[in-house]
Amino acid sequence: MRVIFLKDVKGQGKKGDIKEVKDGYAENFLIARGFAEKLTEQSLGRYKREKKQEADLDEEMRRQALDLKDKLKDVTIKFKVKTGVADKVFGSVSPKQIKDELDKLGYKIEKKQIVLDHSISNLGFHDVEINLYKDIVVKIKIQLEK
Repeated sequence: MRVIFLKDVKGQGKKGDIKEVKDGYAENFLIARGFAEKLTEQSLGRYKREKKQEADLDEEMRRQALDLKDKLKDVTIKFKVKTGVADKVFGSVSPKQIKDELDKLGYKIEKKQIVLDHSISNLGFHDVEINLYKDIVVKIKIQLEK
């Protein structure tokens, strides 16, 4: 029997896969527990519509991310920090602070999208990566000054 997987099933298939499985396994396990449905013309049509909607949504999100990348690539965020002896910065700049500054500039970025591979605790310029969407990444500059 051919089925469309509605959920990931370890060792069998991932959501959206169409596979041939044994009739008993399909009826008694996959379909009974809601992991799959029998492949019919209606289910295949619904599957194709859902795939098209997902592809359209993905394309829209990608387009928005590329637009945002173009706007962010020249952004420099300045932070005034307190320093001690030999210009040693007290503390460091966190992703939340960067997010808050980007919000003030009108950019909607989530804190989890900001990637800090090192602490920002020295005066000067620092590059920070922001993951906008899947494989779309932009680097912005952070400047710490007295």
